[in-house]
Amino acid sequence: MTLGVPSSAIHIQPAGPAAIPTAPRTPSLVTIHPVVLFSILDHYLRRTDSQDRVIGTLLGTRSESDVVEVKSSFAVLHSETSEQVAVDMDYHKAMYELHHKVNPREVIVGWYSTGSNLNTFSALIQNFYSQEIAPYPAIHVTLNTGVDTNDKAGVTAYVSSPVGVFPKPENCVFTPVPTELKFHDAERSGLDLLAETAASPSSTSVQPTTDFEILEKSIGSVSAMLDRVLTYVRAVIAGEIKGDAAVGKYLMDMLGASTEDLEKGGFNASLQDTLMFSYLANLVRSQAEVSSRLALVTS
Repeated sequence: MTLGVPSSAIHIQPAGPAAIPTAPRTPSLVTIHPVVLFSILDHYLRRTDSQDRVIGTLLGTRSESDVVEVKSSFAVLHSETSEQVAVDMDYHKAMYELHHKVNPREVIVGWYSTGSNLNTFSALIQNFYSQEIAPYPAIHVTLNTGVDTNDKAGVTAYVSSPVGVFPKPENCVFTPVPTELKFHDAERSGLDLLAETAASPSSTSVQPTTDFEILEKSIGSVSAMLDRVLTYVRAVIAGEIKGDAAVGKYLMDMLGASTEDLEKGGFNASLQDTLMFSYLANLVRSQAEVSSRLALVTS
């Protein structure tokens, strides 16, 4: 089933001159929350057979240090042929108004698409978001699912720059921007459950773990990573492999502190906080159980 083009859609095609876009400050970093990636993947899985890719709008914030934080997204209805691409603007406007009522601090920061192909229509849509929709110069995030191509799955963020003395909207260069996955502590438990489900696909359900089990797994993971680092460092010292200066500098910055400095750092404080919360939770649970038993005895 091919997506129909509604009367409210705008048709973008490479024809006619356009205004020269202003030169924006390039974002220094783009951080993306996991819920955005899940939303894009869900949109991709629900696409029609005639769609090679899906597009949507990214929302978030941009700090004074030019760090773009992508917090949420929503799908945009569109149809794409070899001659033009059509975007339903009424649907886009309605979705943004609904989202703005829930999250008034989030603004449109750019758009996304699936796949790694950057073509003329990508440049046109990028120009449209930058000039007409986003309050800041728009970013473009591509999510390569790795399903239909042999490329490795991954996420890349881009900014665009015009090309030519009198640049047209379809003539631009996409420049990659450093991209990181960012999640809050509250999202960590959900990601851990998803990781456990992916590791054991035969299991029908996975139960949430307790704080002590999470701490035990974290300590085990850190111990395994330290063993890998020690194996690598010993092999470099013994001359078995050639060392990488970038890896050595990174290890020096991360682990160059003394044992006393590490003990004074945040590890012990975080561990004490975790133990305190666990103790208080057990204390409250015990008091609630005692109160319920007393209520049964008195009744």
